[in-house]
Amino acid sequence: MTIINKEVCTGCGVCLKYCTVGAVRLEEKVAVVDQTLCTECYVCLRHKVCPKDAYQPIELKSFYQVMQHVLSDPVETFDKTGVTGRGTEESKTNDVTGRVIKGEVGVCIDMGRPGVGVYLRDVEKVAMAVAKAGVALADAEHTPLAQLMTDLTTGKLKDDCLDTRFLSIIIEGKCREDQVKEVLAALKKVETEIDTVFSLGLMVRVDEKGRTNALDCLEELGIAKPVRGKVNVGLGRPLVTA
Repeated sequence: MTIINKEVCTGCGVCLKYCTVGAVRLEEKVAVVDQTLCTECYVCLRHKVCPKDAYQPIELKSFYQVMQHVLSDPVETFDKTGVTGRGTEESKTNDVTGRVIKGEVGVCIDMGRPGVGVYLRDVEKVAMAVAKAGVALADAEHTPLAQLMTDLTTGKLKDDCLDTRFLSIIIEGKCREDQVKEVLAALKKVETEIDTVFSLGLMVRVDEKGRTNALDCLEELGIAKPVRGKVNVGLGRPLVTA
């Protein structure tokens, strides 16, 4: 947790523009941190944004505070997965891991953004919507979010974490190719019920012409076809061939 020493702060306001989620404000000419908005990203501490060094760290005591910090600070490593940033490589390394096999589509929902943030209550809504539509959510070995869930089959999160705010967090899983339409329809519906933003990544296999049937439903759903993506062109050493 980060606090500001009122005896040292001069109220210059320099630090306000650095907060990634707008959690710092001036009250009676002194900067204060709104702990209900703070995501423990430590930008203020790591970059020493205060010219008077008024920012002070306090030990993170709760599990949720520690998780907030580790997933919101890109220089931290999530111990369960061994991955920096938000603690997951998603399915981008599928050429090596083989988590998404032929006939399946990897699903990555990147919720929140700097300047916006995301409460876990909104993450739960999206996770439950896609789980109901057919997404098999990733387990704790692959994604930090699974540690907050009471049931991977439904996407239900622990009730006592729902008011916790993160800078960004990833919902990860996979579905069959014939379930993509239902998953996208569920996302279109739930996006109107949440107070944040998300981006969607789909990991698909294509044929020699760069074609896949998995995205044939986009036009029917009124979703624009993607214009950019990351492509494995076979220059690495794939360990999985399924």
